[in-house]
Amino acid sequence: MTEARLSSPARVLVLGIGNLLWADEGFGVRCVEFLAQGWRFPASVTLMDGGTQGLYLLPYVREADALLVFDALDYGDPPGTLREITGEDVPRFMGVKKMSLHQTGFQEVLAAASLLGGLPRELVLLGVQAENLEDYGGSLTPAAREKLPAAAARGLDWLARWGVPGTPVSPEKAGESAPPFLGAPLALPAYETGRPSPAAVWRHGDARFFAPPPTRPGGA
Repeated sequence: MTEARLSSPARVLVLGIGNLLWADEGFGVRCVEFLAQGWRFPASVTLMDGGTQGLYLLPYVREADALLVFDALDYGDPPGTLREITGEDVPRFMGVKKMSLHQTGFQEVLAAASLLGGLPRELVLLGVQAENLEDYGGSLTPAAREKLPAAAARGLDWLARWGVPGTPVSPEKAGESAPPFLGAPLALPAYETGRPSPAAVWRHGDARFFAPPPTRPGGA
């Protein structure tokens, strides 16, 4: 992997993967949300919530000249530890210890892109060691959340190396020139303040994510 600027216009994909509903599993998506709120980028840069889409992400990966991935990891590091993986080490790294099904899916995306000759020339993975992956409906733990600025700063550095630097947006203008990255209920402040108190939360999740059972004829 080189650090030279990509040929212009470079097609750069900034991808957050993971599941927002499982606490630190949402770190990757929250990183991209953090970037979307605080910076503006050239038109050749796409910021995407990849969620747990797996092979559905293949066409987007194949179209990119450079791919910057944010994710949560579980490699036994102290919680909140940031790792930076580059180039051909990224597929190998994600395949050593799969934290969840979304990592299996994304490893397959990279493998398929490579076989089809469409793997990005530049590939970077920025990940944080997760602390809690079992809190359904919960948000990031403090150990993961406090690393959002550091992970974003590393990502911005890579984007600048690739010739597509971000332009900071003042807080009072942050919502003027771009729509919210996530839907209103999933945006970080609303997501956290909307959660019921611990006494009201079912230990396997909370009522925001469960539809009421259908009413049967006769009230049965």
